[in-house]
Amino acid sequence: MGFKCGIVGLPNVGKSTLFNALTASKNAEAANFPFCTIDPNIGIVDVVDERLDKLSKLSNSKKKIYTNITFVDIAGLVKGASKGEGLGNKFLSHIREVDAIIHLVRCFESDKITHVNSKISPVEDLETIKTEIILSDLDIVQKKHEKSKKKLLQEKEVQILEEKLKQLNEGKEATIKDEFEKKFLTTLGLLSIKPKIIVCNVDEESLAKGNAFTENVKKVYSDEKIVTICADIEDQIMGLDNNEREIFMKETGLNKTGLNQLIKEGYDLLKLDTFFTSGPEESRAWTVKKNTLAPQAASVIHTDFEKNFIRAEAVTCEDFIKFGSAEKCKENGKLRIEGKDYIVKDGDVLYFRVNPWPNFLHT
Repeated sequence: MGFKCGIVGLPNVGKSTLFNALTASKNAEAANFPFCTIDPNIGIVDVVDERLDKLSKLSNSKKKIYTNITFVDIAGLVKGASKGEGLGNKFLSHIREVDAIIHLVRCFESDKITHVNSKISPVEDLETIKTEIILSDLDIVQKKHEKSKKKLLQEKEVQILEEKLKQLNEGKEATIKDEFEKKFLTTLGLLSIKPKIIVCNVDEESLAKGNAFTENVKKVYSDEKIVTICADIEDQIMGLDNNEREIFMKETGLNKTGLNQLIKEGYDLLKLDTFFTSGPEESRAWTVKKNTLAPQAASVIHTDFEKNFIRAEAVTCEDFIKFGSAEKCKENGKLRIEGKDYIVKDGDVLYFRVNPWPNFLHT
């Protein structure tokens, strides 16, 4: 599994069009009126990886399984959502379930598409989203703090609540200082602590160099990850076969699709790595957090593998492709035996040895 990413924004900014393009589907209705998306649309997208393609071919695998990303198209929010306006609490509850949030803003003019605020101002739109998220988090923290007098909370937890109340009351997003805070605040379902990517939806003319709207977003949100795409072009691209897509992208000056940009930024944002298993039965990509130890990586394949872990046999993807197999890597001194303290690296090809299967080789 990869990660789950929610697409949020004000009504009519292109969320459903982008969702359809990213997932190569027409599941999300796209229309020119607010709240077209009532319940979230969910699409699971393969993270196509050339490294896995090569491993699968070399191992002559019967199956090839990419890791994936789940995109969730969540209904547009409006000012006052935290108090129940628009789709209010329904919207906010849906985005609590995702790992990262795509804040989609409209950065183009069009008389054909209405804007909920009657003017195009992506920075103001982002402030509206930010405000509603902060107000929602403030309500959660206040209620938890009030209950802390009755429930047994650690002194450190009460202190954290008081610090976050101060931040949120000042109109600031909650911040995380350490792992203890992260774990505690995650259990509360706070939205402002979720990693986010700002996506500027532009027209075709502004895709290559941006426009005044995108420049303003970059100026105000200089510390955030920002991706510029044209949802309409992405929708066209995903309807083409590979050859047509390559020609179209060259003509429009695109180096990467919006999907590939979001995959890269999402992996960087969430600090994720990919490792592989490869054999005649199956070649597969697996997603783990950076700095994951080998036993924990093994548990992604099967939960019992962590407690029954003996060792991992590891080769780099580059060496596997260069020499053609794990056996050839071993002959050339490129296969390593790693123990419980080994930190899995992006691109590792791993073979886990676990009990009660003495010679178990995951394929």
